[in-house]
Amino acid sequence: MEAVGAGEEEEEEEVAAAAAAADEWLLQSLRLYEDLHTFELQAPTRVIEWARGNRVCVAGYGQSGGNEILQLLPPPTLQVKETQGLCPERDFKVECGGFSNRPVYSLKYVPDTSLLVTSGPPGSSLQVWQVSAEDSDVIKSVSAIPTENGTGQPWAKIATISARAPWVLYGSRLNSVQITEVESRKNVYMAASRNSEELSGLAFLDCNTLLLCCAKGQLCLADVRQPQSPLEAASVPSALCGERWCMGVGRGPQGSDSSSQPVACLSSGGHLTLTDVRKTSESLASAKCRVPSPSSGAEFLCVSWAPALEGCLAISGFDGTVHVYDAQSWDGSGGEAEPIFVHKGHAFGGAGGSGGPPLVTVHTWHPQKPRTLLSAASDGSLHVWDWVQSCGKCG
Repeated sequence: MEAVGAGEEEEEEEVAAAAAAADEWLLQSLRLYEDLHTFELQAPTRVIEWARGNRVCVAGYGQSGGNEILQLLPPPTLQVKETQGLCPERDFKVECGGFSNRPVYSLKYVPDTSLLVTSGPPGSSLQVWQVSAEDSDVIKSVSAIPTENGTGQPWAKIATISARAPWVLYGSRLNSVQITEVESRKNVYMAASRNSEELSGLAFLDCNTLLLCCAKGQLCLADVRQPQSPLEAASVPSALCGERWCMGVGRGPQGSDSSSQPVACLSSGGHLTLTDVRKTSESLASAKCRVPSPSSGAEFLCVSWAPALEGCLAISGFDGTVHVYDAQSWDGSGGEAEPIFVHKGHAFGGAGGSGGPPLVTVHTWHPQKPRTLLSAASDGSLHVWDWVQSCGKCG
C-alpha cells in the first residue's frame, strides 16, 4: 500500500510541476510575443496550407476514416495591416469542409484554382478536391490520380504549380516521380530512374526544374524538358547513416532565377546543412541543432525558410517546440547553433495522441508577415504566433 501511495504522490508532484511550468510560460509569453493565438481543432493535423485569399487549410490524419478537410478564415489580425488597431475577432472561422476516408498526410493548394490535392496511406494515389463557390460550404472530392504499382508503396509526397497549366508533381520513391495535369489528368512527365530510394520531399524550383529529397539524405535535380535523362542523386554533405532527412526550399532574392534559391536539409539527428541547388553535393554552411531525438521516428520532421525574413528558418518535429534560427552567420564548421527564438506553447498543452506530451506535427510561415508562424501539434492545438523583435536577433 505504501508503494502505491508513494507512486500517487510522485504523480501529483509531476502534475503540479507541469502546471507551474505552464503558468510560468504563460507569464513569459506576455513579453515574448507580439501576438499569440491558440485554437483547438476537432482532430490533430499534420498539414497547414495557405490557399486562395489568405485562407488556411488543415486536415485530420486519423486511421479510422472520416478525416475532416477544413478551409479556415484566419483571425483579422493575420489579414490586416499592422496599423489597423484592435480587432474584436480573434478566432479562426470554418468557411467550408469535407471528409476524406483516408488519412491526409500531405495537402497542397493548386495556385490560381479552387482545387486541393491530398495524399496519404494506404498506397500512393492522390485525391483532388474542389473548394466550392461562396454559396456553398462543401469541399468535395472530384477525382483521383492513381499511381502505377501504388498499392503497398509509401504515401506520395506532392508539390503543385500553375505555370503552363495546373500541375501536380508527386512520387513516393525516386523511380516513381511524375507530373500530371490536375484537371485533365494527362501525364506530362515521368522521371527516368531505377533508384527506388524513398522520397521525403519534392519541390518545383520553377516550371522546368524539380528538386527531390530522399529520406536517406540524397538530393536530386531534374529537368522536365529532359525526361529521358537519368536522375542522379548526390548525398547531402555530412549525411549520416541511419538518419532520416527532409528539405526546405526558400525564395531567392527578388528577380533572381531558380538556381539562387536556398535549400536547407534537416536530419533526425538535428543536423542542418545549407546547399546550392547547382551543386547539391557541396555544403554552403552547416550547424547542429540542440534538439532531442524525435519520439515519432522523424515522421513529423519539418524545416522551412521564412519568406519575408532573409536568412531565417524554422525546424520542428522533435518535441513540442518550434525552433527559429538565423542562418546568415553560419559557416561550414557544423558547430552547435543557438536558436533566436523557441516557441514552447504546444509543450504546455494537453496530452498528445499517444498519451505522451504533445509533439509538433507541422509549422509554416505567414507569406507576408515576417515573424509570424502557424504551428500544430498532436493534441489538436493550432497556434499562431509572432515573436517580439527584441526577443530574437532576426528581423
